[in-house]
Parts: sequence; C-alpha cells; structure tokens
Amino acid sequence: MTDQVTAAESGSTQDIPGKPTSASRTTLSHIMSHNDTNLLGTVHGGVIMKLVDDAAGAVAGRHSGGPAVTASMDEMAFLEPVRVGDLVHVKAQVNWTGRTSMEVGVRVLAERWNESAPPTQVGSAYLVFAAVDADGKPRAVPPVLPETERDKRRYQEAQIRRTHRLARRRAIRELRERRVAEGLED
Repeated sequence: MTDQVTAAESGSTQDIPGKPTSASRTTLSHIMSHNDTNLLGTVHGGVIMKLVDDAAGAVAGRHSGGPAVTASMDEMAFLEPVRVGDLVHVKAQVNWTGRTSMEVGVRVLAERWNESAPPTQVGSAYLVFAAVDADGKPRAVPPVLPETERDKRRYQEAQIRRTHRLARRRAIRELRERRVAEGLED
C-alpha cells in the first residue's frame, strides 16, 4: 500500500539526506510481572508483541523525523518462553527504507532480573512502518545508510522480504480477481 505512492505525492527521497542505521537504533527494557502472564504462567505473546511494536515505532519515528504507523508485521518468532521476573530488552533498528516505508528489525532478549548471566534471545520480528504527515497521508522518509557488514546484510535480507511480500500480495490479488471473473465470489 505505502510503496504505491508516487514520488510526486510523497516528495522525492533524493532530496532528503540519508541517516545511518545507528541514528535511530534503540533498546526498550521492561521487567515482566504477574500482570503480563498467560494461562500457562509465562508472559503472554501479545505483551511481547506490544513491546516489539512500541520499540519499532520509536525507531521508525526517529528515522523518519515524525509520525510513523505500523503497516504490517511480516514475522514474529517466539524462540523461548519469557517468565515473570525476566528483564526483557527489545532492540530495534531500521533495516531498509523505501519512499514512504521502512522495515524495522527487532530482537527480543531476556535475562533474570536478579542474575548476572548474559541475556538470551527469546524472539525476533520484522515490521513495516509507513511515515505519515499530519493528515495521515504517506510522506517521504530518509534513506537508511547501513554502516556495518551486519547492517548491510540486514538491508539485503530486508529487500528479499519486501520482494516476497509484494509477490504474495500480487498473487493473492490475482487469485481473487480470477475467482470473481469465474463467478466464485466469497
């Protein structure tokens, strides 16, 4: 949706100076309490997802220099359970930018609040944010400038995810149009 806006509508990103990956990178930390648990006694996935969205939104807003809204969450992987008393760190950065959209990569780490063992990765996610103006219309974002080899790898992987996301969207649209043409409306 956001990548279909023309450069004339959103302003050319060539006029906006790029920002290095480190300029908007952030970490959000939160200690998990009993209020965060599910019926199994571990932290509810929705609580982790909200922290992921909060951290990614802060990064997207910082990078774009203004409001940005969640357009999609491509993937949320839960690798290990999170428990009451865990100190959760949500690390986020912009991996890739289009004209008006940004992919934000997020790593979720957890450590016991009262131990000095290193944190364990418990989750990861990729979200797409659209920068919006005061009227809620898409606006141009600065290009992201990968700084390290890891940043460059993340940028390339984000391009692959974007290609797959657009191909999936196109295939679904074509299938629905074909079904309508065959009189098979849902």
